[in-house]
Amino acid sequence: MTFADLRDAVCKANIDTVRHGLVKATFGNASAIDRETGRVIIKPSGVPFEVMTPDDMVIADLTGGAYDNRLRPSSDLDTHLVLYRAFPEIGAVVHTHSTFATIFAQARTPIPTFGTTHADYFHGEIRVTRNLTDEEIRDRYVAATGNVIVEAFEGRDPLEVPAILVAGHGPFAWGRTPEEAVLHATILEEVAKMAWHSMMLDRNLPPISQSLMDRHYRRKHGTGATYGQD
Repeated sequence: MTFADLRDAVCKANIDTVRHGLVKATFGNASAIDRETGRVIIKPSGVPFEVMTPDDMVIADLTGGAYDNRLRPSSDLDTHLVLYRAFPEIGAVVHTHSTFATIFAQARTPIPTFGTTHADYFHGEIRVTRNLTDEEIRDRYVAATGNVIVEAFEGRDPLEVPAILVAGHGPFAWGRTPEEAVLHATILEEVAKMAWHSMMLDRNLPPISQSLMDRHYRRKHGTGATYGQD
């Protein structure tokens, strides 16, 4: 994919978050990284999605240095940059305030693996970060948001569970491409909705067994995957 194609894909990913009902107003952003050059493409701050074009996308390097941009980057840029530096496997990040995933984030409640829909995409519960400290909020809020996400993934493969809930804030999801990151954000919201309703029926509902979770996840992921067409 050329850099111009990647810029187009980032613009489309941002618009797709609205099309899938994940974003209201301007509460969300999508980005991608060109690993060969280290350049990051992200939506501009506060620009309505309905008028956004690929030329509006903002380009930065991994330190946050800007290129010759007409517009300011999303206010969440530093969070995205922390994730790109910490998770070299990922190629795109999507942040939304989608309703049900944000409910879990606000309640500081992880999303358990209640069913196979969850297990098809996330190999384990969707974790919640710790709360940011007052110092982190005051001095380095946006980067600290990325840091607590990375902290929550210590010892865990970010591509096996490509999403997180930031306590009191909302969800972040990622993938190898902008399209995959949007898919994961979309599935995350659906899984959160299913989990919330399941918990309303049974507050003590246990997650599915490890063997069932593994079976569903592995049929779609890894060298032994059997789902779909070759």
